[in-house]
Amino acid sequence: MRDAITGLIGRYDQLGRYFDRNAIDRISAYLAEGEQRLMAVEIINQGATDIVREASRRLFEQDPELLLPGGNAYTTRRLAACLRDMDYFLRYASYALIADDATILNERVLNGLDDTYKSLGVPTGPTVRSITLLADVVMERLAEAGFDPAPLVRVPFDHMVRGLSALDVRCR
Repeated sequence: MRDAITGLIGRYDQLGRYFDRNAIDRISAYLAEGEQRLMAVEIINQGATDIVREASRRLFEQDPELLLPGGNAYTTRRLAACLRDMDYFLRYASYALIADDATILNERVLNGLDDTYKSLGVPTGPTVRSITLLADVVMERLAEAGFDPAPLVRVPFDHMVRGLSALDVRCR
């Protein structure tokens, strides 16, 4: 896995160049956003179970059919798999957030997910909504902790939403 600084160093190394003003500004911005990133990741780490629980509660409140016979979260096994996947998305969002590199989600989360979900009959529509709800809960927790929830916190969640939205999105 790479982060924003490692990626930047790699690009300049390939070019055989010293950092220019753009590179230094990028590193400066990354470091300036560090407290926000660390606070968001700390909130995620400390409250992952509660964040997933709240996001899933909102999802099933919006779409209760998912829990009924024929719904994709019907049966304890399927519900557990749904919650496990939400936790997985949250964990990887925290990695991408601290790294300031949402593209790591392509390799770790998005690549191959389409085939896996299609083979298992998992609808991507509710999955996309669950990721958006995870981001909402994290943003709310940041605000409750007294931090202005910067837009950068949504970046990894939005990246996964865009990636999954490009797949075959079905409502159920």
